[in-house]
Amino acid sequence: MKTAKYPEKIAALWTTFLLGTLFHTQLGLMPLFHGQSIVESHQTSNLAPIFWGMLLFFLLPMLAIIGVNFSESRSLRKAHFWLTILYSVLNLAHLIADLLVRPIAWYQIALMAILLIIGLILNLVSYQWLRLAIAHPHALSESH
Repeated sequence: MKTAKYPEKIAALWTTFLLGTLFHTQLGLMPLFHGQSIVESHQTSNLAPIFWGMLLFFLLPMLAIIGVNFSESRSLRKAHFWLTILYSVLNLAHLIADLLVRPIAWYQIALMAILLIIGLILNLVSYQWLRLAIAHPHALSESH
């Protein structure tokens, strides 16, 4: 790996992850563009909690991208690392859930597997960035 520019690498990984997540949603809607129905038998009357959850799911990585580029604090690095772990666990759970849907949409499984790999790389880079703060605490300024 090149000389570590961790905030840039982290931002690139989060951005790639978010674009992949958007494409995952778009793939689910593609049948609409070919005259097919995507209507499910789920009868959810109140979608607001789902929409708020989706907003939060996208908002946290967006805030993380901003945070890692504007602060080098050890506490931010630690919180960011655990956020990446949470997202990897959520990705794995979503991948498993997609495997339980019949018929299996293998293109979605492939995309989710790629997103999981991106998430694991994000875990590694985030951990390396955190370790750098632990190894060289004098180089950090909590005011950044």
